[in-house]
Amino acid sequence: MKDQTITFAAICQIAYQVQQVSRTGQITEEAFGVLLQSIIETSPVNTLAVYGGDIVNIKKGLEILIEHLGNDNGSSSSKKHKDPELTRYIISLINLERRLNKQPEQLNALGERINSTERQLEHYALTSDTLTASFASIYSDIISPLGHKIQVTGEPSILKQSVNQYKIRALLLAGIRAAVLWRQVGGKRRHILFSRKKIVNTAKELLRTIQ
Repeated sequence: MKDQTITFAAICQIAYQVQQVSRTGQITEEAFGVLLQSIIETSPVNTLAVYGGDIVNIKKGLEILIEHLGNDNGSSSSKKHKDPELTRYIISLINLERRLNKQPEQLNALGERINSTERQLEHYALTSDTLTASFASIYSDIISPLGHKIQVTGEPSILKQSVNQYKIRALLLAGIRAAVLWRQVGGKRRHILFSRKKIVNTAKELLRTIQ
């Protein structure tokens, strides 16, 4: 359950960062770098290593996970912290990954494009505009055509800027990577419904290790 919780928290964290960029155009270089690195980290020693080997890198995701899956007693107080926009992003990423998993040709193309982009690291920094645009183009070329495009909402003036469009698409690609990992470690949509207490308790335990 630990690996499932880590990867689901990563999906939550990415949904949050997509929302922040779409509303403010802001994301720290450190946070952005961790999530971009997760795209090219294909041979990790363990699941957490995909996210820099430190729980603090997915802290916000763990908090969002607890807010959305915990205290589901139907009261207004339990619902006030649940953001339907974040929920939509999370579900959309999981559904898109399911579509991708059913198309081996697209999966192979994705792997080839990621490898090609990784080679650019010899010349550009991971969070550079060049690499961000490369990750964004992978999302546009391979993930978007799968259908059910994720409609990102936010501040129109911010969403018009190409640099923010690239960041959002690069983050969504990282979200697909997290969803792939979640499935690979045994994550299933039914677990969100029927194992939420275990997931929430595991998330709380992980948070306690950094507090």
